[in-house]
Amino acid sequence: MNWSFQLYSARNFLPWDQVLKMLSATGYREVEGFGGVYEDPQAFRAELDRNGLSMPTAHFSIDALETDFDGVQRIAETLRVKLLVCPYLVAEARPTDAAGWRAFGERLAKVGEQAKAAGYGFAWHNHDFEFAPLADGSVPQEHILSVAPDIGWEMDVAWVVRGGADPLPWIDRHGQRIVAVHVKDIARPGEGLDEDGWSDVGHGTVDWAGLIKTLRKKTPAKHFIMEQDNPNDVERFARRSIAAVKAY
Repeated sequence: MNWSFQLYSARNFLPWDQVLKMLSATGYREVEGFGGVYEDPQAFRAELDRNGLSMPTAHFSIDALETDFDGVQRIAETLRVKLLVCPYLVAEARPTDAAGWRAFGERLAKVGEQAKAAGYGFAWHNHDFEFAPLADGSVPQEHILSVAPDIGWEMDVAWVVRGGADPLPWIDRHGQRIVAVHVKDIARPGEGLDEDGWSDVGHGTVDWAGLIKTLRKKTPAKHFIMEQDNPNDVERFARRSIAAVKAY
C-alpha cells in the first residue's frame, strides 16, 4: 500500500516545485498527475526526481485518450506512469439512459485495449453522477463496469457517498476491479463551508479507519491517493491527511 497525493488538490498553491518539495517533506513518495502538470513532462519529471517522488498513476481526459493516445503515451513514458485513469465526463456529454451509458462503457473498453497493448493499466475514476438512478432504476456505474469488464476502477469513495450510495456493497461486488482509491473526506455539518464541503482525511464523516481495512482485504489496490477538491490550505490538508491514514 502506497500513500499518494492527487496534484489537482494543489493547483491553487503553485509553483509546482514548492508543492512537490512540501509533499516530499510531509512524507509522500507518490503523486498522481492531471492535465495541469503535463505542459513540460521532462521538467516535471526532473522535479519529481529531485524530491524523491514518483507518479505511477495519472489522469487523462477521454478526449486525449481517444484522439491522441500517442501523445498520452509520450507523457506517460516521460513521467513513468503505469496506470492511465480517465477521470471525468463533462455534464453536456453524459448519456441520459442505460443504452447511452453502455455505449460509453464500450468506448472505455476500447481505450483499455489500446492501453493494455501499450503496456499500461487503465481505469475509470468515478464522481457522484455515476450513482444517480436512471429512469429504469439502474445506475451508470453498473453499465460502465459490465460493458468494460477488463478495465479497472479508481474508486473515489467520497463521491460514491455524495452520489447517495453505500460504498461497502460496491466494494463487495467489484473489489477485484478496484486498482486505486481516492481517499477523500466529507466535512461535518456546518464545517468546510469554504472548501466545497470537503475536509482533511480523518477529520470528516467518512469511516476511513474501517474502509481502509476493508479495501486492503477485498481489493488489489496499491495506490491510496489523498485528494481534496478545494482546500484552503494545501499543506495542512496534506499533513493531517497522511498522518490520519498512517494511524489506521
